[in-house]
Amino acid sequence: MMDVTFRPIPTWERPTRSRVYARFDSTHAATMELLEREIAMLDGRDVVIGGGWREKDIRLDGQPRSNAPNPSEHPGVEVSFSVAKRGRLVFRTDRFDRWQDNLRAIALAMEALRKVERYGVADSGQQWAGFAQLAAGDTESSERGRLLVEQHSSVVAALRATHPDHGGNARDFADVTAYRRTEEER
Repeated sequence: MMDVTFRPIPTWERPTRSRVYARFDSTHAATMELLEREIAMLDGRDVVIGGGWREKDIRLDGQPRSNAPNPSEHPGVEVSFSVAKRGRLVFRTDRFDRWQDNLRAIALAMEALRKVERYGVADSGQQWAGFAQLAAGDTESSERGRLLVEQHSSVVAALRATHPDHGGNARDFADVTAYRRTEEER
């Protein structure tokens, strides 16, 4: 089994698209099996799955709770992982109303992209090029977070000042968190 990290993405900065209301008829375990197989076929590592969960929706072992509600903030899901020859690949969608269906859509899309290469339709690796250009997380949020960190003189001070439990703004807190995550990935 592949080591996968699940993390909350408090705000979804992508434009709202029309939603598909149908659901996939599959279990979370089957989706994770497909996703892990597709990432393994690319020799992917450092897998991170982000969604609109709250911290309390993530279990101690890092998986979302089985009863984790569909996030009220957004149902969007982002899967990112590193591939030696291609860099970090990022896949995101919020087309479906449930996060489980968005995760399944990403796994199926990855399977379809790998078929492009298998069937010889494109040169080796062409279909992955655009996904390697996407940054993990939201770069605008990360930049706002950097400015807030500079304003408060450190990441810890900025997190403390922007934390909603201490009178701060949830979006500012999310931006500082995005900046911290970006810095940790460097």
